[in-house]
Amino acid sequence: MQIDRPFQQATDRLQVRTKGRGLYPITSEAIAFVKTTQIDTGLLTLFCRHTSASLLITENADPDVLKDLESAFAHLAPENVEYLHSNEGGDDMPAHIRAALTQVQISIPIIESRPTLGTWQGIFLFEHRRSPYCREIILHLIGQTL
Repeated sequence: MQIDRPFQQATDRLQVRTKGRGLYPITSEAIAFVKTTQIDTGLLTLFCRHTSASLLITENADPDVLKDLESAFAHLAPENVEYLHSNEGGDDMPAHIRAALTQVQISIPIIESRPTLGTWQGIFLFEHRRSPYCREIILHLIGQTL
């Protein structure tokens, strides 16, 4: 382990245009961002700036996993319940519940200038609303160059 190199930081903003509820892959954008920084070893943090969308690391190989996740969350936070918060439509409070059950921030170690995701892991924006939205994700990388 070498710790005498100074730490560097890099940030960026990622815009993800959704078509409504579902999981949207953003792994390639995260990898591309890391490559532009020349940081070899560090920690990548992704932060979703919304309360009705979230981030998720899950399987990226079988699309049925994404369908099953969506189905499971539909059961966990159904729309056909009378919520107190209903000003923004019937899908808004279920979207907040879904976001609360997942996460708006994830951190991934960077080794050899790549996120250390497992073979079948991918990073996804999880849109919880029915309508299309433009979601913003902040990327922050701190680490050391070679």
